[in-house]
Amino acid sequence: MKFLRKDIEAQDQRLLPAMLIDTLSQIDGEAIVLAHGEVPIFVTPGIEQIGLLKDGKVQSAELLATVRVVRRKHSRQMGQIEIPRGPIGEGRHELTVNVIPLTEDDLVLVLLSDESEAQRVHEVRRDFVANISHELKTPIGALSLLSEAVLGAKNDPEAVEKFATRMQTESKRLTDLVQEIINLSRLQDSDPLSVPSELHVQDLISEAIDQTQVTADSRQIVVSNSNNVDGLILGDREQLIMAIQNLIENAINYSPEGTKVTVTSKSEGGIIDISVTDQGIGIPDADLDRIFERFYRVDPARSRLTGGTGLGLSIVKHVALKHGGEVKVWSAENVGSTFSLRLPIYSATEESA
Repeated sequence: MKFLRKDIEAQDQRLLPAMLIDTLSQIDGEAIVLAHGEVPIFVTPGIEQIGLLKDGKVQSAELLATVRVVRRKHSRQMGQIEIPRGPIGEGRHELTVNVIPLTEDDLVLVLLSDESEAQRVHEVRRDFVANISHELKTPIGALSLLSEAVLGAKNDPEAVEKFATRMQTESKRLTDLVQEIINLSRLQDSDPLSVPSELHVQDLISEAIDQTQVTADSRQIVVSNSNNVDGLILGDREQLIMAIQNLIENAINYSPEGTKVTVTSKSEGGIIDISVTDQGIGIPDADLDRIFERFYRVDPARSRLTGGTGLGLSIVKHVALKHGGEVKVWSAENVGSTFSLRLPIYSATEESA
């Protein structure tokens, strides 16, 4: 439970029965009680986390309109509203609302649940399973054929070594694909803003670079991280590191050996921009609109060579949207690409105030 505006806390306790407060504090969804003038006098913690309140004011015009109808008719109203997950990007909280008049003193109870989001996740998972069943056939089929080839060449050591090496490659590809599927599945089921952590951008970048160093060294590529600004953001540490790491590994895999990948960060207008720039092959204009789709590959032959799963950029997009941000790309063929992960900056000082 949480009360707002301490100057009216005693009044709140008189207007709201203790049994109602206890009940609202234990419900699965979220709840908010509005007094006259749409003043919130009781909220569950998740209300502010989903961005429905800012500076003590309800941010949804749709919800306020529904509350006015309830006050006028003194009858319950139900509907659905969308709340942006952040100041940028297409991420949305899709909420089912149930607005109920409580007393003749203009108190209104708003109950919110994420039922529509659960339905969306179910549909995404259904399509996802259909996609992965196709993608898994390729490495599994290759392993089956290579095992038969090894059996047929058991008296030829050179052939056995050749086929065994290819089996190792396909096994790694299958392992990477399964891990990426697990990662994306976790992203679709979780909400990093439900219980977020305060994270420093430079710590996330440094950890992501460390995790890609082996890949970079194997291809003699220098990953540079300099002249960056730091900032505090809210979210899930593992998800954000995974997103930045995927951008860096993607840049490494699509760059010629001996080149440079640069990671930079800058802030403007309450947004921090984490950019990864490479000197690689670039992306054709026709592919730019599809590169964030699951399993889409600009160059399938190169993806097989580098072990790409076609899920890395899709994961980055999911992380960005879940954190109220977005991911953008600029690219020119034979020049290189820049991917930018843009996230809202969190000000602990302003929040405390």
